[in-house]
Amino acid sequence: MTLCTDNRRNILENEKVHAALLEYAQAGVARGVALGRYVIMPDHIHLFVQGSHNFDLGVWVRELKRVVAAAVSGGRARAHTAEAAAATTLWQRGFFDHVIRNTESYSQKWDYVRENPVRAGLASAADEWPFQGEIVRIEHR
Repeated sequence: MTLCTDNRRNILENEKVHAALLEYAQAGVARGVALGRYVIMPDHIHLFVQGSHNFDLGVWVRELKRVVAAAVSGGRARAHTAEAAAATTLWQRGFFDHVIRNTESYSQKWDYVRENPVRAGLASAADEWPFQGEIVRIEHR
């Protein structure tokens, strides 16, 4: 899936956003949500996510957007109206998602996504980009 900032503002490539994403992802593991691989770009985030059968992707994304918006603004994520408004103005509405049906598709998508920083001129090699990684290994059958 891909989440984009509103007006494609370059505000995401920093340690605060990275730490907020990692914390949110690690907390999700206990609730049956796996964040596999991810790449944080200046104006968007690519995420490979897998959830249990009752997983609500829309709810998960809304909360993630709120948490990241709080990191961008320097605040802590709370359910206050002001923070909800900040999350709304930081992000484009919705998100782009694609169902990955097999291991080959996952590998192809990951190979493309991990090269984004190189194509954008932000790193000379994908492994040099500090705002990417893998939280949980997602297996495909």
